[in-house]
Amino acid sequence: MWAILLLTSSCDIPSTTERLSGTIEDSAMVVSAHPIATNIGVDILKSGGTAIDAAVAVQFALAVVYPRAGNIGGGGFAVMRFSDGKTNTLDFREKAPTLAYRDMYLDESKNVIPEKSMLGHQAAGVPGSVAGMWELHQTYGTLDWKELIQPAIDVANSGFKITQNEADVLNDKQEKFREANTYSPWVLKESGWNAGDLVRQPELTSTLEAIRDLGRDGFYKGSVADKIVAEMKKGEGLISHEDLANYHPLWKDPVSGYYKGHKVISMAPPSSGGVAVLQLLQGAEMLNIAQYPHNSTEATNLMVELEKRVFADRAKFIGDPDYYDVPVDELLSAAYNTERFSSIRVDNMTPSSKIAHGPILPKESEETTHFSIVDPLGNAVALTTTLNLNYGCKVWVEGAGFVLNNEMDDFSAKPGVPNYFGLIGAKANAIAPNKRMTSSMTPTIVEKDGKLKLVLGSPGGSTIITSVYQTIQNMIDYDMTMQEAVNAKKIHHQWLPDQIKYEQDGLDSLTIMKLNKMGHNLKAVKSIGRNDCILVRDDGTLEGAADHTRGDDYAAGF
Repeated sequence: MWAILLLTSSCDIPSTTERLSGTIEDSAMVVSAHPIATNIGVDILKSGGTAIDAAVAVQFALAVVYPRAGNIGGGGFAVMRFSDGKTNTLDFREKAPTLAYRDMYLDESKNVIPEKSMLGHQAAGVPGSVAGMWELHQTYGTLDWKELIQPAIDVANSGFKITQNEADVLNDKQEKFREANTYSPWVLKESGWNAGDLVRQPELTSTLEAIRDLGRDGFYKGSVADKIVAEMKKGEGLISHEDLANYHPLWKDPVSGYYKGHKVISMAPPSSGGVAVLQLLQGAEMLNIAQYPHNSTEATNLMVELEKRVFADRAKFIGDPDYYDVPVDELLSAAYNTERFSSIRVDNMTPSSKIAHGPILPKESEETTHFSIVDPLGNAVALTTTLNLNYGCKVWVEGAGFVLNNEMDDFSAKPGVPNYFGLIGAKANAIAPNKRMTSSMTPTIVEKDGKLKLVLGSPGGSTIITSVYQTIQNMIDYDMTMQEAVNAKKIHHQWLPDQIKYEQDGLDSLTIMKLNKMGHNLKAVKSIGRNDCILVRDDGTLEGAADHTRGDDYAAGF
């Protein structure tokens, strides 16, 4: 009787007779947060470009059509797998300005000043997106740089019609735009924004033309750099000409591990996502979560108990490896995680107050966007980029037409004090000049039997990690199609606050009752994550799954 109750109360289990699939194509696929950006990427592939070429074009297109998170004023990470099986990752995360210092967001009493790390000029880190795209192109690109930037220029110049979703977000941020800016950028509109409004961006057009003609120097030097520094001076911001000229992305070895015969390849620190997802998958296999129905009481309890411990580790140990010796190997070792997860029980919860980081002796986003690309040669790119919050610090660079990030909030303004996403940090993620802040971004690629299987990632601040983890588990353990895995309701716990967040209708009343009885505190939320993913199916065709249930995301290919 108990097993029958579990099965009938479990949510999101796909029907065995009616399977929901995403976009199916034979050779190539692009999945991003906006149809215009996706189609630009497809056009690049059709003209003979590789996944790298398409990634550059899509990134610049998103800066035009999805400015809340797509950007040239932010940064991110890219994970690549090439047709010969080789992999690489690029860190183009933002950096703290040279004038940044540990206690810059504290008052005289050493208390955090509300919003100082989130709103206004001092919240901005040195942008990395343009340098990242330039580095990708210079290392792996095949088409001419100008050919990759021109589509974004054309859309910025001629304009595009915004969706209801984008209109709603623009309207919601009007007060913050006014507060953060000393002039009236295009996003301010007294009558409010409506679906179908045409947006033309002549200032951004000029900035993109400089980048097209001069490469990275079109952004980090010359007139655009002058405008960024001038904007900083208006609001006592810290980014200097030297900060811009000295910014460089970093090539890094990926972190990788195995889950039930699948190799999972992800991003190394300062991304916390790769390490955290691999820890979660190790724990899921150790505890055999897959034996329980999807989103059942048992599966949910085991999953959130894993997440508590992994996020506690994240808070203590993850930071910029150039400034802190991150114990990646220890965190991913079977010995460590066997001990770490040994106290988890299927019918019992542990309060977060009783969970600290694991006993390692160290050697010592919510608005991001992700896109996935596979080209006809079998090259794959998973790229996640961010401004941190919607429209970053809300400061638009006057005369340049783009908004700056507020990634400085991803540092620990004060150890033990949560940032906007409620994430706790420690010494490993303290502010320091030229340091990269810890990130939850988790672009990931999965192999099976030495062949490309999945390309995935998500926005969502701290929920990125848990969204990517659940999407992988949905595919491997619950035999979902790519679209079903993306659409499936997600659940999130991040250690502190001690609360399970779940998407509306993601847990039924019986499961909620049982979890409450165990001692869990639950909160229903509108959405968690926004996965844009690609599956290489058994017959070699590609399934592109855009998260159109949570946004305007779009998959296309050929």
